[in-house]
Amino acid sequence: MKAFRLDELEAERAANDGAYLQFLRERNMSVGLYALDAGAQDPQQPHGQDEVYFVASGRASITVGTETTEVARGSVVYVPAGVPHKFHHISEDLRVLVVFSPPES
Repeated sequence: MKAFRLDELEAERAANDGAYLQFLRERNMSVGLYALDAGAQDPQQPHGQDEVYFVASGRASITVGTETTEVARGSVVYVPAGVPHKFHHISEDLRVLVVFSPPES
């Protein structure tokens, strides 16, 4: 078993001065913590893998393709591989668990 604590992952991510921390990589998936502070711009480009976002905290909007929705703690969003997507209008510091399948390259 592998178990993680969000507060410890956040501390490790912050210590590495990055918006993204991959903390699990297996044969069929990878998982990371993505952080965007209130007012930040999301620099993402489309990925070659399907992904699922689980919002652990914060508040923002996300646009996937041509669809936009608001997200907050507890929101889950699926993004198909290759589809443009971005978080925007980030009104509260956003912390998101990201699952890539297959693993992010």
